[in-house]
Amino acid sequence: MSAALEVTGLGVRYRRTWALRDCSLSVPAGRVAALVGPNGAGKTTLMHTAVGLLRATEGSVRVAGEAAFVAQDKPLYDDFTVAEMLTFGLRTNRRWDGEAAAARLAGLGIPLKRKVGGLSGGQQAQVAVTLALASRPDLLVLDEPLANLDPLARHDVMRTIMAETAGRELTVLLSSHVVSDLEETCDWLIVLNGGRMQVSGDIEELLDDHLVLTGPVGASEAGMRVVSAGRTDRQVGLLVRGAPSPDPRWQARRPGLEELVMGYLRNPESTAMPALTGVRP
Repeated sequence: MSAALEVTGLGVRYRRTWALRDCSLSVPAGRVAALVGPNGAGKTTLMHTAVGLLRATEGSVRVAGEAAFVAQDKPLYDDFTVAEMLTFGLRTNRRWDGEAAAARLAGLGIPLKRKVGGLSGGQQAQVAVTLALASRPDLLVLDEPLANLDPLARHDVMRTIMAETAGRELTVLLSSHVVSDLEETCDWLIVLNGGRMQVSGDIEELLDDHLVLTGPVGASEAGMRVVSAGRTDRQVGLLVRGAPSPDPRWQARRPGLEELVMGYLRNPESTAMPALTGVRP
């Protein structure tokens, strides 16, 4: 597999504060990667560095090909019509597929003569994503593209992203606080916490490599790699990586994506970076 995005020992510092430190990951080409983490984890900093809006203090970031970026506030000119936004895109991009963009907006029922400021939040998000796609990027970076959208608009935007990745080898990196929005779309997971990388890998492989265990207080935890734990007076719940303890009192099941993410976020010291090998630059 070739790497669409490769980050090596990345650190970004704002004055005396490190927003990112010692971050390394590779995202294979053609993947839809979910970037998750709490507020202040460094997600936007990582994205800005990947597309060249910030300079790394240490380490390096390499993108194979061209990158397009859509910021969380979906920067569009409210007084422009949608058609004028397409013209603006034509004049500011080396690679531009205006016909496909116009056809896509028409299919979404977004009038080209309508001013951007008169569109709904979901329509504005679709215009912003369409402009980014029209530049024919190899890597599409989306910072909270679903923020402030209703469930139907979120579904429509995610469906657009899926259609584009199915049609060509486009790699997508998107951040979101709503893990459920990512489950049916993303196939690669990156968890960033406190400016450091906790998880990077294929989602199905990560889920297969973890178990949720429930059992009584006193059940043996010997030999287990515990990611996070929750305890009551009578019961213990664990997220573990790898094989469980042979103690038969444990009940085991495969975690869901949200359980996996929350388990790591609850314990910033835990890491799972199983899929960095085998991705060549």
